[in-house]
Amino acid sequence: MHTKKGAIKLGLEVGPLIVFFLTNARFGIFAATAVLMGATLASLAGSVLLMRRVPIMPLVTALCVLVFGGLTLYLQNDMFIKVKPTVINLLFASGLGIGLLFGRSMMKIALGEVIHLSDEGWRILTLRWTGFFIFLAILNEIVWRAFDAYWVAFKSFGVMPITFLFMMTQIGLLQKYQLQQETAQPTEK
Repeated sequence: MHTKKGAIKLGLEVGPLIVFFLTNARFGIFAATAVLMGATLASLAGSVLLMRRVPIMPLVTALCVLVFGGLTLYLQNDMFIKVKPTVINLLFASGLGIGLLFGRSMMKIALGEVIHLSDEGWRILTLRWTGFFIFLAILNEIVWRAFDAYWVAFKSFGVMPITFLFMMTQIGLLQKYQLQQETAQPTEK
């Protein structure tokens, strides 16, 4: 059951990008932007139904898709949809960084029920994700400005593997700072 839920969640995250890519190939960026907006709302609704709560990252992403997608369509300027990933990644990096400045790991708040790390582990993981989000923002700017013809393919099929590779490089950190859960039951006297 848990694997099925994970597959559905992955589909909800990747689905809008695939629809965006296919629509762009057939009808262009403006039609693809409109379809992305609808698919993102449908994905967010699916996430809410699946998890019984509003997930923060998909919610922020959906809001940015609607704002930047709306600007793209209203002004007929595709720069807005291309800058959206930069803004989203900088928002996430800022949120993580500001949390650390106030002594809070937003990663721990988001993932603490699933991953159990020491405070130092959470701090390092949060710093790494902050840097990664900044990296993705810079990379998005480079791709859409220098390789505009490839931006949709990069956005649809490049970011996910890069993110997966980054996550794989964090396994050592997770193992090093993982807290052992107490499995022994206290004895009654």
